[in-house]
Amino acid sequence: MAQTHRAEPHRSGHVDTFAREHLPPPDQWPELRFDLPELRYPARLNCAAELLTGPPDDRPVFRTASGDDWTYGRLRDRVDRLARLLTGDLGVVPGNRVLLRGPTTPWLAACWLAVLKAGAVAVTVLAQQRPHELRAICEIARVRHALCDVRSVDDLAKAEVPGLRITTYGGDAPDDLLTRAEAGTEAGAKAGTPYPAADTAADDVALIAFTSGTTGRPKGCMHFHRDVLAIADTFSAHVLRPRPDDVFAGSPPLGFTFGLGGLVIFPMRAGASALLLEQAGPRQLLPAVAEHRVSVLFTAPTAYRAMLDELDAHDVTSLRRCVSAGENLPAATWRAWHERTGLRIINGIGATELLHIFVSAADGDIRPGTTGVPVPGWHARVQDESGVPVPDGEPGLLAVRGPVGCRYLADPRQREYVRDGWNITGDTYVRESDGYFRYVARADDMIISAGYNIAGPEVEDALLRHPDVVEAAVVGRPDAHRGQVVVAHAVLREGAERDADALRAFLRAELAPYKCPREIHFPDALPRTATGKLQRYRLLPPPDRPRGDQA
Repeated sequence: MAQTHRAEPHRSGHVDTFAREHLPPPDQWPELRFDLPELRYPARLNCAAELLTGPPDDRPVFRTASGDDWTYGRLRDRVDRLARLLTGDLGVVPGNRVLLRGPTTPWLAACWLAVLKAGAVAVTVLAQQRPHELRAICEIARVRHALCDVRSVDDLAKAEVPGLRITTYGGDAPDDLLTRAEAGTEAGAKAGTPYPAADTAADDVALIAFTSGTTGRPKGCMHFHRDVLAIADTFSAHVLRPRPDDVFAGSPPLGFTFGLGGLVIFPMRAGASALLLEQAGPRQLLPAVAEHRVSVLFTAPTAYRAMLDELDAHDVTSLRRCVSAGENLPAATWRAWHERTGLRIINGIGATELLHIFVSAADGDIRPGTTGVPVPGWHARVQDESGVPVPDGEPGLLAVRGPVGCRYLADPRQREYVRDGWNITGDTYVRESDGYFRYVARADDMIISAGYNIAGPEVEDALLRHPDVVEAAVVGRPDAHRGQVVVAHAVLREGAERDADALRAFLRAELAPYKCPREIHFPDALPRTATGKLQRYRLLPPPDRPRGDQA
């Protein structure tokens, strides 16, 4: 029988109660579902302690390109040393928010685990974020402590956050965090002395993940200790089905919840290992897969497509799982990857608000062109703006609920995302009669031209079927006569001719005439956020900008 959210919270283990005090009011929460037995966690829970428990000391956990590999035993010892430093010399108390910043390394992962084990709240940001962005995040979350890779400290210092204590790691200064941790100079430290995990509640906030939205004030998504385990016990356990001998790798950074799950939480929950790459673009991933015998790969659709041209030069026979998320996976990319490798990409949709993937499918259950079905433990439906479910086959808003839900940090936009107990993701979907969910567009990306509803991703998928198109983005430009017109942006293979007429002729054979772009641009690259999401708003020309080749 399904269990739902308990109204009465557990006794908090936080001394600094800011996070709990700034949760949305209970009547604005989504309905939380704990349908699976494994989701019924004990009232007292520290997710870092859980992730660190189990595997033998000599089993690999984090691998690196340089060969500085860590075992579970080494990780446990270093996390305990870091946690002791945090709560001793640095004065961090349970509930304090601690900002983490740096490239993807074992030390960043160890700092994240140490912050949680000490009962503090991890706020992991991207190494690419600029001072004004960092300042906004620190203001919203009231961050007063930061652990920062010495190579990423400049912009954090330039943010000039009042009262922020920055502790760097990875440098050669005597007070460097790692120097102190390795030397055992933290208060009361002895080699091999375990650090007792903070007595946190299952519903104490463990982390605040900030959305990588393209515009507007960032939204802090607060997730509990039980949420961290729930994403592993749903998507990872039931769809990915990892094994202890798996080696995970991928492109998303740990400041992006797609990467946090795929490179830290999922492998550790399974007792497996992860290859942590500081540089993880398409050109770095394939050599890394071959050299380190990676078996589980996490990256975005654009990376899978970009790697197709390089596949012949690398041995990818170790791969058994390929996961795609972050944006819609075009059917053309899925088929091309399958034809070249024999591997069936696991498509999925997730959200920072829900921490990770909630609709997906694997193996023989995959149907190219669809995202999949609700992950065990999750529920999904398609509804209209008023919250009424629409019939199968008709587009509407994707609504989701499960063991994790949206809880914005003191943000009025909570009422927009959560409606009548459902999380409204902002995606337009169709539920097919067999229960599969098919992506149509972002709800605000639907193009309406001369009365026709045109899904930009459908046009993008057609563009990507052209052999010379590497990346594609489609937007609607305001038009006085049609309301909007379809504008395509196509990145071509090196050396390909920028022939708009030829590309348009190809599209006319692929699409209904009203869906074909009225304008075609050929940029060298598409604008993306630091997490790889396409910034379509930057492709809309201002009124005085010259237009592309028009039909």
